[in-house]
Amino acid sequence: MEHSSNSFKVAILVADGFEQVEMTCPRKILNQHGACVHVISPNKDLVKGWNRVDWGHDHHVDVPLNMARAEYYDALVLPGGVMSVDALRAEPNAIAFVRSFFNAGKAVAAICHGPQLLIDADVVIGRKLTSFATIRTDLENAGAIWLNKQVVVDNSLITSRNADDLPSFTSQLIKEFNLVDRQVSQLS
Repeated sequence: MEHSSNSFKVAILVADGFEQVEMTCPRKILNQHGACVHVISPNKDLVKGWNRVDWGHDHHVDVPLNMARAEYYDALVLPGGVMSVDALRAEPNAIAFVRSFFNAGKAVAAICHGPQLLIDADVVIGRKLTSFATIRTDLENAGAIWLNKQVVVDNSLITSRNADDLPSFTSQLIKEFNLVDRQVSQLS
């Protein structure tokens, strides 16, 4: 079943230091395909991106983490960025938010260092996934089956290695989220 404009709701969970393009690219593509996308963060108003080697831009927080509820969303996207992921791993509300998507059988997509949150949510045992290469051992030690592929799909879990794989990652999101396979026309 295809989803009509804004009927499919996606949460993107980030903290300061998220890899900027790993949030902005999926958000843009998902919006273009009719999804309603909310940036969720422990921050109240703004969250700061990381642009590969230095601080990036501030981005508006749509819903503070302490007010976010997984039951409102159909899917979750976890961008990478070492600082962001480390901050979220120390945040019990973030871990509970991630785990609740799995408990409800909803789609979860994680790229780069994003899958580290899945370790803390205790949802990787026996799952096939990929990530940034440096966290491979962490994921395998937590029980995951790590594959060196651009995108790995295991039931409703979609993972990707890094920003270079964003074209494949975003294409897979559109397919797995069953969004209309056309761009939403922009109103003039």
